[in-house]
Amino acid sequence: MKFLIDNIWLILIALVSGGALLWPSLTRSKNTLTTLQATQLLNKGKVTIIDVRAPDEFKAGHLRQSKNIPLDQLGARSAELDKAASVLLVCGVGARAARAAAQLKRAGFDNVYVLGGGFSEWQSQGLPTARL
Repeated sequence: MKFLIDNIWLILIALVSGGALLWPSLTRSKNTLTTLQATQLLNKGKVTIIDVRAPDEFKAGHLRQSKNIPLDQLGARSAELDKAASVLLVCGVGARAARAAAQLKRAGFDNVYVLGGGFSEWQSQGLPTARL
């Protein structure tokens, strides 16, 4: 007991540090994929990649085989997508893709995933990209 009392600040710092390290894992959505998980999903096939960035961002670089449907057009163009297939949403860093995922889930899509870190993370990992 004396040890706990004498080292209370050290114990509190250790607990706060551990919580800070766990926080990203706890707050990450179940449908957010790392680049490794996204690559594994792509290798399995039967996944539609939708890039929700603006057309000029898409032209500058995008994932291979991705289709550009800007976020503001997604609601009107969601009929172009197969609800039975998995959909991987990509944007610059992940924020727009998360909004797009919520929108598609409301529209009845079940297998919707977001690329965590977006195209920036994909590119920083040296993974294959394409340009128009």
